Amino acid sequence: MERILILGASGFIGNAIYKELCSYFDTHGTYCTDSRALEKNHQFHQYDMETDSLDLLLYNLKPSIIISAVRGSFEAQIALHYSVISYILTHPCKLIFLSSANVFDAFTNYPSYEYDKTLSQSIYGRFKIKIENALLRLPNDKYNILRLPMVFGQGSPRLNEIKTLIDLGEAIEVFPNVVINVTEISKITQQIHYIVNRKLQGVFHLGSSDLVHQKDFVEDICEILGYENPLFKNVYDSNNDRYLAVLPKDNLLPTNLQISVQEVVEASLKK
Repeated sequence: MERILILGASGFIGNAIYKELCSYFDTHGTYCTDSRALEKNHQFHQYDMETDSLDLLLYNLKPSIIISAVRGSFEAQIALHYSVISYILTHPCKLIFLSSANVFDAFTNYPSYEYDKTLSQSIYGRFKIKIENALLRLPNDKYNILRLPMVFGQGSPRLNEIKTLIDLGEAIEVFPNVVINVTEISKITQQIHYIVNRKLQGVFHLGSSDLVHQKDFVEDICEILGYENPLFKNVYDSNNDRYLAVLPKDNLLPTNLQISVQEVVEASLKK
């Protein structure tokens, strides 16, 4: 049986991945903040990437797959991933790295595909690129890069933010000229499960198969949640449409593992 270690398993995405995989694999996770509930779960291990070394945990667990869903200081994350890369190079182990559509945020004229050149104007995008580039120098069987667009679904931080702003009577910033794709948390976990099961290699784009203007998408979310006449603040950073979308072309997943924008909207109501 595969032994999986999820870095950042107490976060929104990491914990959803843990719940998806724990019934099928020997799945462990790290958490940073003190939590009595997690302390009682012997599959969870307290780890602070800014003060702790991961080496002891790696050598004790000997995972065959490491999934990185960790968040926090960019410098600490880079050091952590370099440490993980050193480990997987000398052990029968691979790293699945959750990256972002922001690695393409300097390209605005079209959607981006798996093996397009990365280029970012944002600090966040450049940080993700730095880790991606380190992984791309490894043998193909040592890594997956999974690029995600904005993630929604019940309990997602982005959905909660929209609800909070509306409840407070504050305006939601929307970008009428930005074309995006999106995804939903339960679909991400199913896709990762499939990639692990099939031992797939390479780079995957895990966004919806269709595109939408960001403002239209947020309006649809508000409507399905039952909010009438929410306040919007239109932000125009370009006179023309600009794209921030990651579409698959080379590494297509089966149809049942693909998702549409409308399905992401509807998933906002699922309990």
